[in-house]
Amino acid sequence: MNEISAFQRFTGLGALDYFILGSSLLALFIISYFKGREEESTSDYFLGNRKTPVWVGTLSFVATEISAMTIVGIPPIGFTENWQYIQFFIGSASARILIAFFFIPAFYKFNCTTIYEFLKHRFGAETQYAGSSFFFVTRLFASGVRLYAASLAVSVIMGWQLGWTIAFFTLISVIFIGFGGIKAVLWTGTFEALTFYAAGIGVAVYLVMHIDGGLAGAWHVASEAGKLSVFKLGWNLGDPNVLWSAVLNGIFGSMASFGTDQELMQRLLTLETRKESQKTLIYTIFTSFPVTWLYLALGTLLFVFYRQHPALPLPENADKILSHFTVHVLPAGLKGLVLTAVVMASIDSPLSSLSSSFITDIYRPLIRKDAPERHYLLASRASVAVFGLLLAGIAWLCAGGSGRMLWLAFKINGVTAGSLLGVFLLGLMTKRAVNRGNVAAMCLSAVLAGAILYLSEKGIAPIGWSWIIVIGTVSTFAVGWLLSGPGEQAKPEG
Repeated sequence: MNEISAFQRFTGLGALDYFILGSSLLALFIISYFKGREEESTSDYFLGNRKTPVWVGTLSFVATEISAMTIVGIPPIGFTENWQYIQFFIGSASARILIAFFFIPAFYKFNCTTIYEFLKHRFGAETQYAGSSFFFVTRLFASGVRLYAASLAVSVIMGWQLGWTIAFFTLISVIFIGFGGIKAVLWTGTFEALTFYAAGIGVAVYLVMHIDGGLAGAWHVASEAGKLSVFKLGWNLGDPNVLWSAVLNGIFGSMASFGTDQELMQRLLTLETRKESQKTLIYTIFTSFPVTWLYLALGTLLFVFYRQHPALPLPENADKILSHFTVHVLPAGLKGLVLTAVVMASIDSPLSSLSSSFITDIYRPLIRKDAPERHYLLASRASVAVFGLLLAGIAWLCAGGSGRMLWLAFKINGVTAGSLLGVFLLGLMTKRAVNRGNVAAMCLSAVLAGAILYLSEKGIAPIGWSWIIVIGTVSTFAVGWLLSGPGEQAKPEG
């Protein structure tokens, strides 16, 4: 009993907290077992035989979109800055509508397992290989930052070393996703989304109850401190929070993230029909925004709480604000709920989408053609383990970095995401045909985007980092257009 009490004093967690976390992890493995035990093909493993209900697809998409970066990355923005981050969601909502009626029909027309198969049908195999390769780079590094963010939060709450926390997430993710495939990810994602709501609402209620004056008092303090600013007007090209810039970059960034990234689009491809897939994406507008707003509001409430309780210690790094508050202030039960939300958000990793793209776009056509389906299923599960180890390595390297984790993930994503969006738009919006020229255009644009980001970070070029995707998109589209030649036409479809 004394050992249990000592461990509880060290971690700050009680029996109820461990029960909540343990029950959630058990549910995860049960779902994985029942959904993965009868899989016999990569179609089932990667697409769930396209039998996903709309409501499951919607909540799973939200869980994947939100991830640990929202749970632990957005409260620091509300704590240290304001609500101007919401401006990006205006552009994001517009992008979802464009993707639903512009991208999704093309993917269903060619019965794609991965969206990069569209590039093969539209341009040729080399463009498909390039698109998939760019996805690997974009998703591995951005997801490595996400894994680091979640591991940092859990290491603070549990008192673990960061390396062991990364290993914990990696092991669970590889076992869970490696066996259960996309169906396990989808149904667990539904549970995760509900956990995000429950944890956020629970912490918000606790904060309001322990702030002098309640919600009205919190609003007054936050308003006086300028924490409730939503819209920022102006024309400063170097400020990503100016309204028109935030909306425009929200459109381009979300089109790149949702329309050309296999991790999120894979969820939408598991719906039986094009109309169901479109409906699912539209519904995410009304399910994602409340979560984003909720965790941004938590940051503001935490600012007010600590302003009214100056004797309470603050973390040395604002990135840890929610984790620090969870350990030192929240009561038993709520601690476990927050920990569960972070853990579940981190387990829904991109391993399934990375595996699907590797097997479909690279392994099957280039490395091992015409093998039995069970061979590809085994290779798919093995690739999940390999990508899990790569993500763990990247997350470990992130430990030496600094700065806002959410912005870091966006910056990493921006260097290559514009190249992907540019080549997809070239295929969807024009009849031009170019194959190897697309590869050159994508590589050139990525180098250009990386150079501009470097100059921006060094203060040499007064360009906000959020413009990187826009620049990369326009550059890829323009170079691809020029290299195709004015007389070329699109390849015959089919």
